[in-house]
Amino acid sequence: MNKKWEVNEADDILISKISDEFNVSRLVANIIVNKGLKDSHEIEVFLHPRRSDFHDPFLMPDMEIATNRIIKAIKDNEKVAIYGDYDVDGITSSTVLKRFLKDRGLETDVYIPNRLNEGYGLNEEAIKEISEKKYTLIVTVDCGITGNKEIELANSLGIETVVTDHHEPTEELPKALAVVDCKRKDNKYPFNGLAGVGVAFKLIQAISIKLGIKEEEYLKYLDLVCVGTISDIVPLVDENRTISKLGLRLVKQTKNIGLKVLLDSIGYQKIDSNTISFGVAPRINACGRMGHEKEALDLFLTNNIEEAQKITQNLNKYNLERQEIEKRIFNEVQEMMQDPEEQKLPCIVLGKENWHHGVIGIVSSKITDIYFKPSILLCIEDDLAKGSGRSVPGFDLHEALEKCGTYIKQFGGHSMAVGVTIEKANFSKFKDELEEYGTKMNVNSIVPIIKIDEKIQLQDISIKDIKDLELLEPFGEGNKMPLFQVSNVKIASIRALSEGKHLKMTLKDDNKFIDTIGFNMGNLSSEYPIGTKIDVVGNLEINNYKGMENIQINLKDIRHSL
Repeated sequence: MNKKWEVNEADDILISKISDEFNVSRLVANIIVNKGLKDSHEIEVFLHPRRSDFHDPFLMPDMEIATNRIIKAIKDNEKVAIYGDYDVDGITSSTVLKRFLKDRGLETDVYIPNRLNEGYGLNEEAIKEISEKKYTLIVTVDCGITGNKEIELANSLGIETVVTDHHEPTEELPKALAVVDCKRKDNKYPFNGLAGVGVAFKLIQAISIKLGIKEEEYLKYLDLVCVGTISDIVPLVDENRTISKLGLRLVKQTKNIGLKVLLDSIGYQKIDSNTISFGVAPRINACGRMGHEKEALDLFLTNNIEEAQKITQNLNKYNLERQEIEKRIFNEVQEMMQDPEEQKLPCIVLGKENWHHGVIGIVSSKITDIYFKPSILLCIEDDLAKGSGRSVPGFDLHEALEKCGTYIKQFGGHSMAVGVTIEKANFSKFKDELEEYGTKMNVNSIVPIIKIDEKIQLQDISIKDIKDLELLEPFGEGNKMPLFQVSNVKIASIRALSEGKHLKMTLKDDNKFIDTIGFNMGNLSSEYPIGTKIDVVGNLEINNYKGMENIQINLKDIRHSL
């Protein structure tokens, strides 16, 4: 698929100023400029965030009410239930709040809904179960903002609720005692991009301020807050960057036994945002996806190393099972996509029995990446088809479902990701309606854009330059790894790896050689013979092999040189 390459225009005067003022390389200064950072204080916070850079938690809506109510629960030793979620954000949120309150002398219980049987968020059966156990207060983490009906039920049963969430509210807020969410229309907090665990962190910060507790008593949880933040793919800017940058330092020396055992089992040489995103997050999320959400919570709560090792073994096993199921579904979707008529359609809507609805969201994401089209994959069970969808920049999938709601039983999400339920009998009608809408919105004309930070030459790349880029870490949503374009280089060698899956090349420019790796690009090995002049876009990396450091380009796109 042809992609549009856009190179940022360099502001040489500003780049030189930042390079001199902050003693960073021109490469780093250019990327800082590309991120729109110009103010000295803003740049200093970006490069070297400190604990003093956290915003005042009491600027959050209802934070005063929430902290006062929880402090009352601590003093009166009430029965408190923490209601979380089954993903990494929800599990870390629940752990942080439970451990913090335990240190204050309040034992709490945690309710994590089962993804396969209950789905996301509050549900009435869970509220009734909590009521039967005589709880007087529910504190939600990473959920609750749309639980209007369930919170009404809790109110009628004599249970007060404090909602802490980071998702979008509906027009009417739930009638909870406090609703702490920076996405509220009346929000005055200076940053609204926190993950659920970030909001939970601000809650324990506020309680600590109220009770005169030392900073260390809430800052010590930044390892888990960092893990939840990076895993939830929220933008790593502003306070999220402070959380992740400071938190990664704690992750490297974490005192949380479960997290340490899990990290040891993964075996990454370097602990960074990639370790969290591709090592920790899939294993924790696999628990929820496979219906074993409680084990992920137990891992972060245990103080017993043997228990942590046993749970970690299970997590690794669940993750392998998840990978196998994902691979099977992916292959089946790819077979369906061999149909030429299916390939012409603006949206991909496919369904089948025996697809695992805890996994198909990952497959949908991969399919959207490959075909650059919105995709919705549905698992057909009995009379219903439940599934997940992913979109492309320029097409609001949530809005599309609002416009194509004739046959939808239930849906939710946002512009880039949705969950949807329809009746099996309406599958074809729903598919037709969404495809008609996609045609009307001219989805096939949307071209993927690659935003390039700078054009460079092979001779200009040094290991020191690449190490300097580490100043910009942690990378993630909102702070992507820098992309560079190298033009008019010759292919010295090329081959496919891993049964044709990946692409390995050596590029040459004059007397300079450099290795490249292109994951899931193996199919291109036959399109570019040795000696071909090409332009490439990719990330700059250092490949450590047998104690030797070599520069490598992680390819994102290739084209023939003009």
